[in-house]
Amino acid sequence: MKYYTIHEFAKLIGRTTQTLRNWDKSGKLKPHHTGSNGYRYYSNEQLKQVLNLNDDKNRKVVGYCRVSSNKQKDDLKQQVENMQTYLLAQGEPFEIITDIGSGINYKKKGLKKLIQKIINNEVKKVVVLYKDRLLRFGFELVEYIAYLNNCEIEIIDSTEKTQQQELIEDLVQIITVFGCGVQGERANKARKMVKELIEEDD
Repeated sequence: MKYYTIHEFAKLIGRTTQTLRNWDKSGKLKPHHTGSNGYRYYSNEQLKQVLNLNDDKNRKVVGYCRVSSNKQKDDLKQQVENMQTYLLAQGEPFEIITDIGSGINYKKKGLKKLIQKIINNEVKKVVVLYKDRLLRFGFELVEYIAYLNNCEIEIIDSTEKTQQQELIEDLVQIITVFGCGVQGERANKARKMVKELIEEDD
């Protein structure tokens, strides 16, 4: 049976050696054996297995839709309908993951599910209506995770916002989340700041 060093195996499957080390550590893919020199070796059977997993036929397109609160469920429903219309037109297998929560909340159930699917190599493309629907802060990190797992992120509406609009929206998000965690006078001040920022932006 033919065996490959970690460098040879990584090159053949289009991954980095660090990805293989991470897979070994997490148990996703253990090397066939480790030599007396401490080097990892992978078998030809493992190569076939990984290349099969990388087959796009076994991977889906995932549409991700999010709103910030339960009060926006109607907006979420509209997002999902728009996403379904768009993805159906592409003619590829897809599923839609929804979330309700702040754009700066990294613990949302849907977001964690999406990232896990990307890491498991189940997703070939993530589609979002707007960039901030995925995350307001940290989009580039998720984008990099997707890149490492041969997954593309498509933004349907990539209209550029002005620097002032971006700043206002970021501040509103931060103050809103902060205000939800406090009570009394501090909460009232937070709500007042959000209102003033929105009025100034208008």
